[in-house]
Amino acid sequence: MRLSNSARLALGAAALLGAMVQAPAIAQSVAVTSIVEHPALDAVKDGVRQALTDAGYTDAKGFKWQFQTAQGNTAIAAQIARKFVGDNPDVIVAIATPSAQAVVAATKTIPVVYSAVTDPIAAQLVSTMDATGSNVTGVSDALVLEKQIELIKKVVPDAKRVGMVYNPGEANSVVVVKRLRELLPEAGMTLVEATAARTVDVGAAARSLVGKVDVIYTNTDNNVVSAYEALVKVGNDTKLPLIASDTDSVKRGAIAALGVNYRDLGVQTGKMVVRILKGEKPGDIASETSSKLELYVNPAAAKAQGVTLTEAFIGSATEVVQ
Repeated sequence: MRLSNSARLALGAAALLGAMVQAPAIAQSVAVTSIVEHPALDAVKDGVRQALTDAGYTDAKGFKWQFQTAQGNTAIAAQIARKFVGDNPDVIVAIATPSAQAVVAATKTIPVVYSAVTDPIAAQLVSTMDATGSNVTGVSDALVLEKQIELIKKVVPDAKRVGMVYNPGEANSVVVVKRLRELLPEAGMTLVEATAARTVDVGAAARSLVGKVDVIYTNTDNNVVSAYEALVKVGNDTKLPLIASDTDSVKRGAIAALGVNYRDLGVQTGKMVVRILKGEKPGDIASETSSKLELYVNPAAAKAQGVTLTEAFIGSATEVVQ
């Protein structure tokens, strides 16, 4: 039986449609690296994965996800960056400043989305928080330090000397220290610094501040956060109050923290990744920050560190850690 031209066209269209339906979706891939594993950065990673899953990027649909941590070692961070560039994923997500710097140094073509970077401009990841036209964009966890100083005064009203333990090799910490040197005198306080180039140095650095400061403030320095229990031991043993900018540190023994929700920051980062996977260019996407701050308070830690908190202050907390 001979088919008419219209019938042949109809069959051809049906066959083409069938092939399109059966053809698998183009598998996309995201490679994620973090300088170290600790609760805040883990929450970022989990938030990124959640946003991707919510957008339909799942293993069942051929989506590929890989994660590697540098275990606090910048040389390993560089190795991971080179490996990821060789793998050529659709997007690389770099969590925390050292990992982001390693990835940005390794590629000028693969889209890079940074997260949990305090000052991406000082870290030379981007030239501006606006769209840069480069292959890099991301989400900063920068905090308004004036609000951090207000928190210190609420917890320890008579504090004059503020101690800070930090890694001088971590760009985000250097930025915070420089700014605190400028801001604290305006509030009638001074900064006393103790450096910890390695995680194992954190406890000794904290002990060196005993008798020299009235309170210790910690930023999101990855060495310090990774070894926070060492700080807490010093604080509890010597009645030296600890105030953090990372809310997860309150669960680990700091008295209070006013900071971003790192799970939410990860979700925010993941939504940016989804936009790129759907075709947007990272250079067309402005960097973002989180304007949502949460106050965490730990009354038991306050008692252990010799501080009496007002009921009003405790009542103002987003979460009271029991």
